[in-house]
Amino acid sequence: MDNSIIFIAGGVLLGLLIGFIVAKTLEKNNASKLIKGAKKSAASIIKEANNEGESIKKDKILQAKEKFIELKAEHEKVILARDKKIAEAEKRIRDKESQISSELAKNKKLNDEVEAKIKDFNHRLDILDKKQVEIDRLHKSQVEQLEVISSLSAEDAKAQLIESLKGEAKNDAMAYVQSTVEEAKLTAQQEAKKIIINTIQRIGTEEAVDNCVSVFNIESDDVKGRIIGREGRNIRAIEAATGVEIIVDDTPEAIILSCFDSVRREVARLSLHKLVTDGRIHPARIEEVVKKTKKQIEQEIIEVGKRTVIDLGIHNLHPELIKMVGRMKYRSSYGQNLLQHSREVAKLCGVMAAELGLNPKLAKRAGLLHDIGKVPDAEADMETPHAILGMQWAEKFGELPEVCNAIGAHHDEIEMKSLLSPIIQVCDAISGARPGARRQVLDSYIQRLKDLEDIAFGFQGVKKAYAIQAGRELRVIVESEKVDDQKAADLSFSISQKVQTDMTYPGQVKVTVIRETRAVNIAK
Repeated sequence: MDNSIIFIAGGVLLGLLIGFIVAKTLEKNNASKLIKGAKKSAASIIKEANNEGESIKKDKILQAKEKFIELKAEHEKVILARDKKIAEAEKRIRDKESQISSELAKNKKLNDEVEAKIKDFNHRLDILDKKQVEIDRLHKSQVEQLEVISSLSAEDAKAQLIESLKGEAKNDAMAYVQSTVEEAKLTAQQEAKKIIINTIQRIGTEEAVDNCVSVFNIESDDVKGRIIGREGRNIRAIEAATGVEIIVDDTPEAIILSCFDSVRREVARLSLHKLVTDGRIHPARIEEVVKKTKKQIEQEIIEVGKRTVIDLGIHNLHPELIKMVGRMKYRSSYGQNLLQHSREVAKLCGVMAAELGLNPKLAKRAGLLHDIGKVPDAEADMETPHAILGMQWAEKFGELPEVCNAIGAHHDEIEMKSLLSPIIQVCDAISGARPGARRQVLDSYIQRLKDLEDIAFGFQGVKKAYAIQAGRELRVIVESEKVDDQKAADLSFSISQKVQTDMTYPGQVKVTVIRETRAVNIAK
């Protein structure tokens, strides 16, 4: 029993051992097969990798060769361009050297010629000096002989000769001036009249005249008491706030506003209108309304300036100049509204410049701005002539030199440097000289006529003198025994120069000298 169990156990162990050996053998065979397959796959992969590496290597080598060839070609192009530039530079240098050599040769030749001429000139100067000494000696000798023959000294003879020549020269000069003036009139007067008449006829203007007094109309006289206020405090407040004198008198349904400043008068008129319409009239309300009205007027001034420059077709004007143009609405010159006058001058200048072939837009610009100096901002500006002040403002705000010169020269304060300047001067005179444009005080008008006649009476031979055509013409009647025809022309010129230098007047004054000889006999 025990032996069979041992026997069985030994068989089992033997079977297990045999199975283990068989399994190991099979596993070894499978492992060797796997190793062989892996080695075969690895060899195949290595082979493929080697083939692919060889292919990539050949491609890279080929690309490197192509890149090298491309870089070499570009490098050769750069070298060729550089060689070409160097060759061109060398050629230019050779040309410059040859040019410089020729210039040096010319300069040397010129220097030699100049030196030769200098030597010749010095030689001639020496000869001239010798001849001058000889001439002076001969002249002195001749003068001494003439003094002995004529029994006159050289100074006396010279004085007599000068005196005789002076009269002849004066007559010749007057004759020449007269002929020149007549010739200029024949050639220029017709064309000038045509241009001026065409210009005036093409411009339609309004004859606007501003006074120093405004009338404020009211519905009833009861409003006057409310405007005056208790013990006059309302009217004093209005006068203090606006700077305008308010006159309340017996005039029915009207209050007078008096002030030289048109802006202040307008502020006072609008403020009174608002106060009367609102019904609340007391000092605090007055100050508030006046302050608002001043702002409204300032805005209106800017709008007027903008409308004016747009109407005239003027562009790129500085805002400060636009404001000054608007302020001209509330200024007057000799009773003529300054803005209307400036608009009229601008239109005249534009037409006249177009007729003369100049720039009409530039002429309009100068014509509009020519009197901006009449609206000064500060008290210090009052001491500067308005033409110079306007020119300074135009320069300050970037206007062209032609425009600035035209503004400054339209009253001859400075020299005219462009053709625009005389056009502005002429158009300003046309605008101010037309009938009804400006208003003058009767006394000053009569005094001007009297001064004209007095100037004429200041000359010898004047018998009568009459200032006619509102002082535009001075007719002088001379005594025929004392003044001949030549002296009449001389007298006309002398009187016109005297009027021009001694008097201030707008426009022109025509001086006509009349000389006549009357033969009177009586038949009995």
